Amino acid sequence: MSLSETQEAVPVESSKSAMSWGPIFGGAFAAVGVTLILLLLGSGVGLTMVSPWSGESSSAATVGVTAAIWLVVVQWLSSALGGYLTGRLRTKWAAVHTDEVFFRDTAHGFISWAVATVFVVGFLASSLTSLAGAGAAAAGAAATAAGAAGTAAAASSTSTMPDLSTSYFTDALLRPERVSANVSRDGGSASAEISRILLNDAAEGEVPVGDKTYISSIVAARTGLSEADARTRVDTVLKQIDDAKVAAQEAADKARKAAATTALVGSISLLIGAFIASAAAALGGRQRDEEEDILLTTRGPLV
Repeated sequence: MSLSETQEAVPVESSKSAMSWGPIFGGAFAAVGVTLILLLLGSGVGLTMVSPWSGESSSAATVGVTAAIWLVVVQWLSSALGGYLTGRLRTKWAAVHTDEVFFRDTAHGFISWAVATVFVVGFLASSLTSLAGAGAAAAGAAATAAGAAGTAAAASSTSTMPDLSTSYFTDALLRPERVSANVSRDGGSASAEISRILLNDAAEGEVPVGDKTYISSIVAARTGLSEADARTRVDTVLKQIDDAKVAAQEAADKARKAAATTALVGSISLLIGAFIASAAAALGGRQRDEEEDILLTTRGPLV
């Protein structure tokens, strides 16, 4: 084998990096700019859907679904534009196989999408942090204004009122066998005792029969109702308390499901956005190479 054949068989490693950071950052900044414009546009349209006047606003479900769909559209449009510009603005890779060119274009589009996503997330996080800081400052001012009164009330209450965990059992020990009308007219102490009973039973998850009977006797003595009517009123109120607790649990469960749905839709949207950016970069790069090949064919090589 001759020396020239040996030199031709040895591959030459290019000293130039396969990464073109200029097109990557250009496409990323374009995607960020389009994202911010579309987000502002969506905010303006969304504000037209809500109103302080009753009956003139769209439902919360409609507003939420519309916002989610618009965020997905924003992600896809910005990813497509950023990826296409990334592929179209890079210089032609000479002496590179077609498959390698396709891979580099898709990689450039994906990296451009990642950079744009990081910028947008950082911008939104800083905006939310600023809003939260303003809210915390307002809350702090209100808390400072009410601090003196709250401190005085806390100081007096801690010295005169026992702990809630022991108050219920103390009341149970001192509970009279029969509730007289004179004793029941002390509305403050009776209301406080019933409140402690309800709080303790809410923590336990059920209202014992003895507590229910005692509350009924207080209600009967205070209102002049018969024992049966007082028991019916107590049962009705306890049913309302249970219904309110169930409603709160259902609201919390709906919020949990909504958060889970938002997270899933957001992650899927980001994955599709990454794919769109990569495909758009490959398309832009191929069109760029085809345009240059046509130009070289019609005009000849540029000097």
